[in-house]
Amino acid sequence: MKNLFSVKGKKVLITGGSRGIGYMIAHGFLEHGAHVYIASRKEDELRAAAEKLSELGPCVAFPADISSGKAARELAAKIEEREGKLDVLVNNAGANWGAPYQEYPESAWDRVLSLNVKGVFELTQACTPLLEKAAVAHGGARVVNVLSGGMYSQRIHVDDLESRSGAYSGSVAYARAKRGLMILTEEWARRWATDGIVVNAMHPGWADTPGVVSSLPEFHRVTERVLRTPEEGADTIVWLASATEAGKVSGKFWLDREPHLQHVLPNTRETSAERRRLLQALASYARKRRKAA
Repeated sequence: MKNLFSVKGKKVLITGGSRGIGYMIAHGFLEHGAHVYIASRKEDELRAAAEKLSELGPCVAFPADISSGKAARELAAKIEEREGKLDVLVNNAGANWGAPYQEYPESAWDRVLSLNVKGVFELTQACTPLLEKAAVAHGGARVVNVLSGGMYSQRIHVDDLESRSGAYSGSVAYARAKRGLMILTEEWARRWATDGIVVNAMHPGWADTPGVVSSLPEFHRVTERVLRTPEEGADTIVWLASATEAGKVSGKFWLDREPHLQHVLPNTRETSAERRRLLQALASYARKRRKAA
């Protein structure tokens, strides 16, 4: 990873940081002097990764399944207790479990939606005060949301967020979830425009990761020879979170350090009313879970 600006001493939280692209994101930050926290629902794998990464610099493991709103809020609380602020949040955790439909117990929502949209929403909202403190202290903070090119094929369905209509497809649910995360990226950019927090989304390209192997085995078999390495997939993420020029743009979708279109098909565009309804649904759910807790 060349031509990166200094992130020495910066506090970075990476979800899904135990393997694949997430592991290489942590590796890239540690090489440049950051203090890294990695989170994952796979505790044994996570602790082994943190032990290995600690050979490069300060790396702490926080077991957490961010599909759970409670776990997401507790993760933010741990960062606050330990550091008081957060310079960079990388929302990298994501998964596609395929068919059939699976319900996440806490949310009673589709498991794909719970992790890829709801969990990201709750964690980012909980971390916002920490990012604001870092922005004041260090002149800026950054959020990077990891998406997928699959979102180009889908629009958000606010009347059917969980993709229950018709035969369930994990790939379609995943693509719609990533479309929802692109919407959140744009909305957060608007809200944080004067707060010193820059947020962008990106597609790491098709990389040879454990997630691709497990969720798209046939795709992996056919394309294995041309897939990117996890390090190549991580490059733009680390760049967006650390480069001076990347801090001048917010709310965009990036690939290979270049901004790309958010839509390539006209029927994937949501209306302003649909955007509001998505945000309302996520905020309403989060309020209900906090009261229940």
